[in-house]
Amino acid sequence: MAGNAKQRSANSKQRMITEFRRGEILNAARKVFARKGFAESIVDDIAAEAGIAKGTIYIYFASKKDIYNSLLHQDMEALKCGMLERMDAAPTLREKIVEFALARLENAETNREIFRIMDTQSAHISITRSQYRDWLQAPVAHLAAAIEEAANTGKVKPVSSEKIAWAVADLSRGAIVRRLLGSTDATLPQEAAFIADLVWSSLRLEPQ
Repeated sequence: MAGNAKQRSANSKQRMITEFRRGEILNAARKVFARKGFAESIVDDIAAEAGIAKGTIYIYFASKKDIYNSLLHQDMEALKCGMLERMDAAPTLREKIVEFALARLENAETNREIFRIMDTQSAHISITRSQYRDWLQAPVAHLAAAIEEAANTGKVKPVSSEKIAWAVADLSRGAIVRRLLGSTDATLPQEAAFIADLVWSSLRLEPQ
Protein backbone atom coordinates (compact mmCIF):
# COMPACT_ATOMS: atom_id res chain seq x y z
CA MET A 1 0.00 0.00 0.00
CA ALA A 2 2.74 2.45 1.01
CA GLY A 3 4.65 1.58 -2.15
CA ASN A 4 1.59 2.26 -4.33
CA ALA A 5 0.97 5.61 -2.65
CA LYS A 6 4.59 6.60 -3.14
CA GLN A 7 4.41 5.63 -6.82
CA ARG A 8 1.20 7.62 -7.31
CA SER A 9 2.82 10.63 -5.67
CA ALA A 10 5.86 10.30 -7.94
CA ASN A 11 3.64 9.96 -11.02
CA SER A 12 1.63 13.03 -10.00
CA LYS A 13 4.79 15.06 -9.49
CA GLN A 14 6.10 13.97 -12.89
CA ARG A 15 2.84 15.00 -14.57
CA MET A 16 3.06 18.42 -12.93
CA ILE A 17 6.64 18.85 -14.09
CA THR A 18 5.71 17.76 -17.61
CA GLU A 19 2.74 20.14 -17.79
CA PHE A 20 4.85 23.00 -16.44
CA ARG A 21 7.67 22.38 -18.89
CA ARG A 22 5.30 22.00 -21.84
CA GLY A 23 3.63 25.25 -20.82
CA GLU A 24 6.98 27.04 -20.73
CA ILE A 25 7.85 25.77 -24.20
CA LEU A 26 4.46 26.72 -25.66
CA ASN A 27 4.65 30.22 -24.18
CA ALA A 28 8.11 30.66 -25.67
CA ALA A 29 6.95 29.30 -29.04
CA ARG A 30 4.03 31.76 -29.10
CA LYS A 31 6.46 34.66 -28.78
CA VAL A 32 8.85 33.26 -31.39
CA PHE A 33 6.10 32.48 -33.93
CA ALA A 34 4.60 35.96 -33.43
CA ARG A 35 8.00 37.57 -33.97
CA LYS A 36 9.36 35.48 -36.85
CA GLY A 37 6.44 33.53 -38.32
CA PHE A 38 6.32 29.75 -38.55
CA ALA A 39 8.53 29.10 -41.57
CA GLU A 40 11.39 31.30 -40.34
CA SER A 41 11.34 30.00 -36.78
CA ILE A 42 13.52 27.07 -35.70
CA VAL A 43 13.51 24.95 -32.56
CA ASP A 44 16.74 26.63 -31.45
CA ASP A 45 14.85 29.96 -31.32
CA ILE A 46 12.16 28.45 -29.09
CA ALA A 47 14.75 26.85 -26.81
CA ALA A 48 16.59 30.17 -26.46
CA GLU A 49 13.34 32.01 -25.69
CA ALA A 50 12.43 29.41 -23.05
CA GLY A 51 15.96 29.39 -21.60
CA ILE A 52 16.38 25.63 -21.99
CA ALA A 53 18.52 23.28 -24.06
CA LYS A 54 17.26 22.37 -27.52
CA GLY A 55 17.34 18.69 -26.58
CA THR A 56 14.91 19.35 -23.71
CA ILE A 57 12.25 20.46 -26.19
CA TYR A 58 12.41 17.10 -27.97
CA ILE A 59 11.57 15.34 -24.71
CA TYR A 60 8.14 17.00 -24.86
CA PHE A 61 7.53 17.69 -28.56
CA ALA A 62 8.46 15.76 -31.68
CA SER A 63 8.97 18.78 -33.94
CA LYS A 64 8.29 22.46 -34.54
CA LYS A 65 5.05 21.45 -36.23
CA ASP A 66 4.05 19.48 -33.15
CA ILE A 67 4.70 22.55 -31.01
CA TYR A 68 2.53 24.75 -33.23
CA ASN A 69 -0.28 22.19 -33.38
CA SER A 70 -0.20 21.83 -29.57
CA LEU A 71 -0.29 25.60 -29.21
CA LEU A 72 -3.28 25.91 -31.52
CA HIS A 73 -5.04 23.03 -29.77
CA GLN A 74 -4.50 24.78 -26.43
CA ASP A 75 -5.96 28.01 -27.80
CA MET A 76 -8.95 26.33 -29.42
CA GLU A 77 -9.85 24.36 -26.31
CA ALA A 78 -9.72 27.57 -24.26
CA LEU A 79 -11.82 29.35 -26.89
CA LYS A 80 -14.42 26.57 -26.90
CA CYS A 81 -14.79 26.62 -23.11
CA GLY A 82 -14.93 30.41 -23.07
CA MET A 83 -17.60 30.58 -25.75
CA LEU A 84 -19.81 28.08 -23.94
CA GLU A 85 -19.47 29.93 -20.62
CA ARG A 86 -20.20 33.32 -22.18
CA MET A 87 -23.25 32.08 -24.05
CA ASP A 88 -24.59 30.45 -20.88
CA ALA A 89 -24.21 33.75 -19.03
CA ALA A 90 -25.98 35.80 -21.74
CA PRO A 91 -29.68 36.28 -20.86
CA THR A 92 -31.12 36.69 -24.37
CA LEU A 93 -30.63 34.99 -27.72
CA ARG A 94 -29.32 38.16 -29.34
CA GLU A 95 -26.76 38.55 -26.54
CA LYS A 96 -25.75 34.91 -26.97
CA ILE A 97 -25.05 35.65 -30.64
CA VAL A 98 -23.01 38.71 -29.62
CA GLU A 99 -20.99 36.66 -27.12
CA PHE A 100 -20.39 33.86 -29.64
CA ALA A 101 -18.97 36.33 -32.17
CA LEU A 102 -17.13 38.50 -29.64
CA ALA A 103 -15.37 35.54 -28.02
CA ARG A 104 -14.02 34.44 -31.41
CA LEU A 105 -12.98 37.95 -32.38
CA GLU A 106 -11.19 38.55 -29.09
CA ASN A 107 -9.40 35.20 -29.30
CA ALA A 108 -8.24 35.89 -32.85
CA GLU A 109 -7.07 39.38 -31.87
CA THR A 110 -5.10 38.06 -28.89
CA ASN A 111 -3.55 35.28 -30.99
CA ARG A 112 -3.34 37.23 -34.24
CA GLU A 113 -0.06 35.77 -35.47
CA ILE A 114 -1.05 32.19 -34.63
CA PHE A 115 -4.13 32.56 -36.85
CA ARG A 116 -2.14 34.31 -39.55
CA ILE A 117 0.20 31.31 -39.67
CA MET A 118 -2.76 28.96 -40.10
CA ASP A 119 -4.07 31.04 -42.99
CA THR A 120 -0.83 31.76 -44.82
CA GLN A 121 1.44 28.78 -44.09
CA SER A 122 -0.94 25.82 -44.17
CA ALA A 123 1.55 23.84 -46.26
CA HIS A 124 3.89 23.73 -43.26
CA ILE A 125 1.36 22.62 -40.64
CA SER A 126 -1.09 19.76 -40.29
CA ILE A 127 -4.05 21.67 -38.78
CA THR A 128 -6.59 22.13 -41.55
CA ARG A 129 -9.54 24.48 -41.81
CA SER A 130 -11.91 21.51 -41.40
CA GLN A 131 -10.17 20.60 -38.13
CA TYR A 132 -10.54 24.19 -37.00
CA ARG A 133 -14.27 23.95 -37.68
CA ASP A 134 -14.37 20.76 -35.60
CA TRP A 135 -13.38 22.84 -32.56
CA LEU A 136 -16.44 24.99 -33.18
CA GLN A 137 -18.87 22.07 -33.19
CA ALA A 138 -19.79 22.35 -29.50
CA PRO A 139 -20.29 26.16 -29.45
CA VAL A 140 -22.26 26.01 -32.70
CA ALA A 141 -24.47 23.23 -31.33
CA HIS A 142 -24.96 25.28 -28.14
CA LEU A 143 -26.03 28.34 -30.13
CA ALA A 144 -28.26 26.24 -32.38
CA ALA A 145 -30.03 24.84 -29.31
CA ALA A 146 -30.69 28.38 -28.06
CA ILE A 147 -32.06 29.40 -31.46
CA GLU A 148 -34.28 26.32 -31.61
CA GLU A 149 -35.61 26.96 -28.11
CA ALA A 150 -36.43 30.57 -29.05
CA ALA A 151 -38.20 29.39 -32.19
CA ASN A 152 -40.18 26.74 -30.30
CA THR A 153 -41.38 29.33 -27.78
CA GLY A 154 -42.39 31.80 -30.47
CA LYS A 155 -39.68 34.36 -29.77
CA VAL A 156 -38.16 34.13 -33.26
CA LYS A 157 -39.16 32.74 -36.64
CA PRO A 158 -39.06 28.98 -37.25
CA VAL A 159 -35.66 28.48 -38.88
CA SER A 160 -32.98 25.88 -39.47
CA SER A 161 -31.18 26.55 -36.19
CA GLU A 162 -27.99 24.73 -37.18
CA LYS A 163 -27.67 26.67 -40.45
CA ILE A 164 -28.15 29.96 -38.64
CA ALA A 165 -25.59 29.01 -35.98
CA TRP A 166 -23.02 28.11 -38.64
CA ALA A 167 -23.83 31.37 -40.43
CA VAL A 168 -22.86 33.22 -37.25
CA ALA A 169 -19.61 31.23 -37.17
CA ASP A 170 -18.90 32.05 -40.82
CA LEU A 171 -19.70 35.74 -40.38
CA SER A 172 -17.35 35.81 -37.39
CA ARG A 173 -14.68 34.15 -39.48
CA GLY A 174 -15.11 36.80 -42.19
CA ALA A 175 -14.70 39.56 -39.62
CA ILE A 176 -11.53 37.91 -38.32
CA VAL A 177 -10.04 37.76 -41.83
CA ARG A 178 -10.84 41.43 -42.47
CA ARG A 179 -9.11 42.36 -39.24
CA LEU A 180 -6.05 40.25 -40.08
CA LEU A 181 -5.87 42.05 -43.43
CA GLY A 182 -6.23 45.43 -41.73
CA SER A 183 -9.28 46.33 -43.81
CA THR A 184 -11.51 47.54 -40.96
CA ASP A 185 -11.22 50.02 -38.13
CA ALA A 186 -14.34 48.85 -36.26
CA THR A 187 -13.91 47.84 -32.63
CA LEU A 188 -14.44 44.23 -31.60
CA PRO A 189 -17.79 44.99 -29.88
CA GLN A 190 -18.92 46.87 -32.99
CA GLU A 191 -18.02 43.89 -35.19
CA ALA A 192 -19.89 41.49 -32.89
CA ALA A 193 -22.92 43.79 -32.70
CA PHE A 194 -23.05 44.09 -36.50
CA ILE A 195 -23.04 40.29 -36.85
CA ALA A 196 -25.75 39.94 -34.21
CA ASP A 197 -27.92 42.66 -35.81
CA LEU A 198 -27.58 41.06 -39.24
CA VAL A 199 -28.56 37.62 -37.96
CA TRP A 200 -31.27 38.99 -35.70
CA SER A 201 -32.91 40.77 -38.64
CA SER A 202 -33.49 37.36 -40.21
CA LEU A 203 -34.77 35.82 -36.97
CA ARG A 204 -37.11 38.37 -35.46
CA LEU A 205 -40.83 38.07 -35.87
CA GLU A 206 -42.63 40.53 -38.10
CA PRO A 207 -45.02 42.89 -36.25
CA GLN A 208 -48.61 41.70 -36.50
